[in-house]
Amino acid sequence: MDVSRPACPRDEISALINSVEKVIIGKRRAIELVVAAMLSGGHVLIEDVPGVGKTKMVSALARSCGGVFGRLQLTPDVMPTDITGFSMINTVTHETEFRKGAAFCNFLLADEINRASPKSQSALLEVMEEGQISIDGVTYALPKPFMVLATQNPIETYGTYHLPEAQMDRFIMKISMGYPGRENELAILRREDSIDPKSLTEVISCEDIMRLADDVKNIKCSPSLEEYIVDITEATRNADFIRLGASPRASIAMHKTARAYAMISGRDYVIPDDIKLVAPYVLAHRIILTPKGKTSVGSNANAVAKILEAVRVPIN
Repeated sequence: MDVSRPACPRDEISALINSVEKVIIGKRRAIELVVAAMLSGGHVLIEDVPGVGKTKMVSALARSCGGVFGRLQLTPDVMPTDITGFSMINTVTHETEFRKGAAFCNFLLADEINRASPKSQSALLEVMEEGQISIDGVTYALPKPFMVLATQNPIETYGTYHLPEAQMDRFIMKISMGYPGRENELAILRREDSIDPKSLTEVISCEDIMRLADDVKNIKCSPSLEEYIVDITEATRNADFIRLGASPRASIAMHKTARAYAMISGRDYVIPDDIKLVAPYVLAHRIILTPKGKTSVGSNANAVAKILEAVRVPIN
């Protein structure tokens, strides 16, 4: 790793984002959101079609941080022990040994989480929540940082198991990378042979990531903006087009990610635009529309946009 790496938080974060952007072209906002979630200690659900660069982004993030990248292709026959690990008897020494599961890494890509059985989904989400694994009365701490980026295909539903709302709530954000624009897709074609996460080098360490995550806690969010966050969350519970509103966990997630985004933007304080930017990604997967709402509003993202338009922005 380059010892001359910049010490300024904004420069460190920019170096990380620029490194990932070398292989993920034209998706800076998606990269920024993932970095904001990482600095907030959260996990991300990526709902998108195959082939838009989800695996490359997670691999590039891990290499740029010097972290361990793990990938788990989730299918109905994946067992919880494949995720957590298991104890077994060594036939030579006759002693109990622990075999680590896929979760023992820094950045875990849980591909097609909705294809895993409910039991395996629950095991993964429990690991995400606890940051540790307990097997046979022994607790094993996961590496830090530990981040799960789970994917699901919004089109295919055959052979899938829907994630319950309580489990969706465990993800700090839900994002979509989307298709690249024409110019970006041309750039991808022309740089196809050089776009490889394996070509990236470490620009920031996992220890630096943990330090920056601690620094995020010191980003100032004024009382009026904290009230603004709660007003937005309460509005999801009172809107007549929403059947299930966001929980207090959503308010906490907005508070954390808005502060992280402020740091990414080079500020030590939150502004209303930080909250408005992260709110759709924090809230949309946590609400359920009424039948009338599905007709009048159309989508969860549109519902959140309508909420943001209705809630008054503080002026001080």
